[in-house]
Amino acid sequence: MRRLINLFLACLVLTGICADAAEPPLRVGMELGYPPFEMRDEKGQAQGVSVDLARALAESLGRPLEIQNLPFDGLIPALKTGKIDLIISSMTATEERARVVDFSEPYLKTGLCLLVSAKSDAKTIADLNKSGKTIVVKKGTTGFLYAAKNLHAPKVLVLDKEAAAVLEVVQEKADAFIYDQMSVFSHWKRNQETTRALLEPFQQESWAIGLPKGSPLREKVNAFLKSYRESGGFEKLGDRWLAEQKSEFKRLGIPFFF
Repeated sequence: MRRLINLFLACLVLTGICADAAEPPLRVGMELGYPPFEMRDEKGQAQGVSVDLARALAESLGRPLEIQNLPFDGLIPALKTGKIDLIISSMTATEERARVVDFSEPYLKTGLCLLVSAKSDAKTIADLNKSGKTIVVKKGTTGFLYAAKNLHAPKVLVLDKEAAAVLEVVQEKADAFIYDQMSVFSHWKRNQETTRALLEPFQQESWAIGLPKGSPLREKVNAFLKSYRESGGFEKLGDRWLAEQKSEFKRLGIPFFF
């Protein structure tokens, strides 16, 4: 009996050691409404460029991955309150955001451009910065920030959802939607009869991973990004999720992203 008790106690000790040694999940926040970067498959599971990137990062850290689907404008508050460990959600590293969160080294370069009505004769953002024009932006994005700072003549319509913003242009209720190049291209492809894509960026941007201020993870995240790039990880992401975009941007002579 004593042997059984000792064996039982030993098992409890070993179990406690294993529990202590187990790494906590890496809680990554993203808004699953931004294909092909953050989205759901037909079974409702998270997938896309950012999901693959988050999965590779968690694996490199030896931690299980936990993805939390949050509204884009709720990501930074969730990070600041400790609800999530990281943001990987096609987030542009801006000076305003860097005041409240830390960013990794950039992993993707892009820029703001325009989805315009097919009937519009606009060629640049300057053509739309006029009284009588309506420009739609998504709340919390850099397009929203750009419009607030630079567009004082046209009406600026602020919406919560990307799809609703696109619909405003499709239905000719708005002259243009300010968004990133990749998304504008995708929306134009789905609405070629009613829209045009002005893909030349009028503001250059970089996406990065968001972390809490002073997070010890930042150095590890940067090391991962460097290794992932050198091993061809980003090239594979582009080939898997963005093959059509890569081909079209090459044809137009616009630099691709990763």
